[in-house]
Amino acid sequence: MTTRLSRSLLVVATAAILSLSATSGHARTVDESPSAAAMTVDALVARPVLLATTVVGAAVYVVSLPFSLLGGNASEAGEVLVLGPAKATFVRCLGCTQNGRLEEPVNPDER
Repeated sequence: MTTRLSRSLLVVATAAILSLSATSGHARTVDESPSAAAMTVDALVARPVLLATTVVGAAVYVVSLPFSLLGGNASEAGEVLVLGPAKATFVRCLGCTQNGRLEEPVNPDER
């Protein structure tokens, strides 16, 4: 029973990460300039906590999936419990407070 549950959680987490990578190329850009301290705290504290939140959210999503399917809100539950934390973990520049990719400066001489 435990092996079956852990295998199911692994499948859901893998599917969530793979679906996130498909959308990360179209992420909105962020105009922020984080400090070195913000980047350090983000790398050492925030990202591991957000990764744990993503894993726990995937587990809760799997457990609540029969009920959310009956209620008709499985996609909303997946967005809140899995994709939201996953986007904050993987599609956010280091030290930034908003989700999205850091805007790269445009050099007008390269045109």
